[in-house]
Amino acid sequence: MKTKLDHIAIAVKSIDESISFFENLGLEFSDHREEVQSQKVKTAFCKIDEFAKIELLEATSEESTIHKFIEKKGEGIHHLCFSVENVLEMQEFLSAKGMKFIYEKPFVGAGNCLVNFIHPKSAKGILIEISQKLK
Repeated sequence: MKTKLDHIAIAVKSIDESISFFENLGLEFSDHREEVQSQKVKTAFCKIDEFAKIELLEATSEESTIHKFIEKKGEGIHHLCFSVENVLEMQEFLSAKGMKFIYEKPFVGAGNCLVNFIHPKSAKGILIEISQKLK
């Protein structure tokens, strides 16, 4: 199974305020913002290299997991996302190895991708997203 780093997600209070920091490092964010209503977040992406990106996540509701994350831990890295060829197959494979997932079934996330999250207790304390670009 081919797997590659897709993005590093960072929980932020304000996308607009955070972008200026990363632009000072020489990174360029797309002007496109996407709201993922099911997760109650707004996203912004910038390419790091030909494959990987940085994703900024801003809560759109106090019920958002991102809002709760920031309240508990402050702004910072929220999860790593790996692109896979088939999320359902990867979830079955990893589940058979004893890994637990946050959601029973994958769902459509930002960028028209099918996604699910490996629980940090199954991933050395790191929240891991697996993602498959839908056609």
